[in-house]
Amino acid sequence: MLALRSRRLVYPAVVFFTITVLAIIMLRTSAVQDSISRFKTNYFDTQTQTQTYNANDDGKPHPKHKPPLSYTPPPIFDPFPALATSTPPPIPKYNVPEKDGWKKHGVPIAPPLVIGFTRSWPMLLQTVVSYITAGWPPEQIYVVENTGMQQANARGQLTLQHPWYLNHTALGKLGVHVIQTPVLLSFAQLQNFFLSLSYSHKWPYYFWSHMDVLALGHENGFENLTPRAGDPGYKSLYTLCLEELNRTLVTDDRWALRFFAYDHLTLQNPRALEDIGGWDTLIPYYMTDCDTYTRFTMRNWSQKDANCGVITDTSVALDDLLALYRDPKVMPKFTDPNPPPPKKREERDGEGESPGMNDPVEYWKALIRVADSMFHYKHGNRGRNTWQSGQHGGQGEPFYYDSAGFSEALEVLTEAGKEVYRRKWGHRDCDLIDGGGLKFEDQWHVLKDWD
Repeated sequence: MLALRSRRLVYPAVVFFTITVLAIIMLRTSAVQDSISRFKTNYFDTQTQTQTYNANDDGKPHPKHKPPLSYTPPPIFDPFPALATSTPPPIPKYNVPEKDGWKKHGVPIAPPLVIGFTRSWPMLLQTVVSYITAGWPPEQIYVVENTGMQQANARGQLTLQHPWYLNHTALGKLGVHVIQTPVLLSFAQLQNFFLSLSYSHKWPYYFWSHMDVLALGHENGFENLTPRAGDPGYKSLYTLCLEELNRTLVTDDRWALRFFAYDHLTLQNPRALEDIGGWDTLIPYYMTDCDTYTRFTMRNWSQKDANCGVITDTSVALDDLLALYRDPKVMPKFTDPNPPPPKKREERDGEGESPGMNDPVEYWKALIRVADSMFHYKHGNRGRNTWQSGQHGGQGEPFYYDSAGFSEALEVLTEAGKEVYRRKWGHRDCDLIDGGGLKFEDQWHVLKDWD
């Protein structure tokens, strides 16, 4: 009897143990875990949400908003108010371009200068005025409005504090052309848009410039380039660009680019861009220059440095652009359009001393000092792209988009583009040839070369 009872107890125990083991195994499988997760989400989380909704009394979900900004920079100001009531003053007489002067340099067409614009009107205006006062004929300058604002700027519907404000009337007074992109383009897309302009305008070449530069000629003279302004043989920034263009066309059958202060000012050959397939629009911002310029090298297109003047990378605009016309009543100085909170702000409103004279070359020296200060201010601890967020208004105006949100979105797109670059080349850095041993045909066909 005792043995029989033992058997009766063992059988249920074995069955219970077996069921327990199977249950543990099932719980460890992904399918069962997914089912449990869905059950928790649909039941327990719903219960939690219900309690939260009830706490809000109206039974609806409520988003969590970001805390308000503790500091808002002051409104920006127009750096060329005189343009609203009068025509531009004359530029320094030694920089006045000769009518159709480009014909004397053996080039087939007048060289266009294309400047893309997305936001920060004061910066664009400074760039355009600096090229004009350095001798570039305004009728050869093309501003490409790449704001995504459709016709709002052309109709005058935006105000100065709107981040994407652009004054068509002011640019018309300066004598430059304005071309609008149909939609907002990334940097790489904008470069391909420039290429499309070369087709529609029949440009065999074109210059393009960033919109955050200050362009000045070598007015104090430069060895083996030009004597001092006012002396016989002086050559303006524009004249030196014409000479470099002629030299390039005559001596180099396979040229892609000529860099003036890296690509802050660039001479572009459309045929070279065609050959490499244009800019890669899937790498929209940073690293897209590494990608494009390296592909030129891989296809044996030349890229050389040239010198036509002082092209300064800036994050600020002069307080009064009459300084570029050498107005002796105006002291060259600048103010940060997007300053940090006052307690942290560097007092860098201006580094130049009042020229105190009517000599435009001495005035130019003051401008050079201020330009140098601008460069170091941008590349110091302030942050090189803070100028892009200098306007904080425009709410309620056509096509308004939150400025801080736009900046954050650009950061996301930039990081995504860097990842595309890494996957495309299997290499993280710009040295694709020397550091990665890569060739043009290797695009998207290599594994990553880092651990």
